[in-house]
Amino acid sequence: MRVLLTGGAGYIGTHTLVELYAAGHDAVVVDDLSNAQRSAIDRTSSITGRPIAFYESDVRDTARLREIFAAEHPEAVIHLAGLKAVGESVAEPLRYYDTNINATLSLLTVMAEAGVFKLVFSSSATVYGTPETLPLTEDSRVGEGITNPYGWTKFMIEQILRDTAQADARWNVAILRYFNPVGAHGSGLIGEDPNGIPNNLMPIVAQVAAGSRDHVSVFGDDYDTADGTGVRDYIHVMDLAEGHVTVLSHLVPGVATYNLGTGQGTSVLQLIKAYGQACGHPIPYQVAPRRPGDLAATYCSPAKAAQDLGWIARRTVEDACRDSWRWQSGAASNGSRQD
Repeated sequence: MRVLLTGGAGYIGTHTLVELYAAGHDAVVVDDLSNAQRSAIDRTSSITGRPIAFYESDVRDTARLREIFAAEHPEAVIHLAGLKAVGESVAEPLRYYDTNINATLSLLTVMAEAGVFKLVFSSSATVYGTPETLPLTEDSRVGEGITNPYGWTKFMIEQILRDTAQADARWNVAILRYFNPVGAHGSGLIGEDPNGIPNNLMPIVAQVAAGSRDHVSVFGDDYDTADGTGVRDYIHVMDLAEGHVTVLSHLVPGVATYNLGTGQGTSVLQLIKAYGQACGHPIPYQVAPRRPGDLAATYCSPAKAAQDLGWIARRTVEDACRDSWRWQSGAASNGSRQD
């Protein structure tokens, strides 16, 4: 298929592009580069060996989006565009609601006008809020205990998609609830290097490993976990990318929801140790007080994706650390950024 990726120049987008081309699809990217670099597309193109159609545009610009659809004739859309920093969303809620929700409304409007009804949406485990029980399944409670506007935008967009598909049976929608994407492409050409202070753990660990940051702050070591630090479900970004491509060939009428995770929890200290082994030296860290809203543990059951799609996460946290370090050390040595 010819697939349009919104936010396709970002971390998850570039890795998904690689997998789309590997599976025989063609792609068009729309990204406003607010948290990405144009060079990311060039690097991805060098991996795939294919030119990638790229439009620098905000998805909220409905008129421009209509022009792109008319020119490129996509058959399906993977919707990744949106603001994603949890802390920033608390400080700038109106910006997050405007950007994330209005981008989706604009996209759905143009897709319907163009007769394109196949959509894969990038959601998040944040919709589960405070878990009642673990592991989280697609039937677990959502919308209770969400602590930030970013999470609420994902929850609201999921409802918008369900209402839209309920009203029009032509829609084929997959909602993918990510857990904690980590790692990089094995080539070392693309990976995660966010603008400003990273919001996720592994980029911080990577920067400490590269010497651009003094230490990792470990927020709390007194949780009810094996070593007292928070536990999360870290999924290699290439496994996540494969999930997007796999679901494209399994879209069905209505809305299907899938957790994309490993089903295994890894603690903060375990991840720090694994990264130290990957880079060849210990990662210094300091324990800091717990952060409000942080959970002791979060991990999913990916059984539904395995059953319905035949998809499982094949890579380990150690694989992710190794690939992240290959990307990070290369970026540090040549001064280049990817997203």
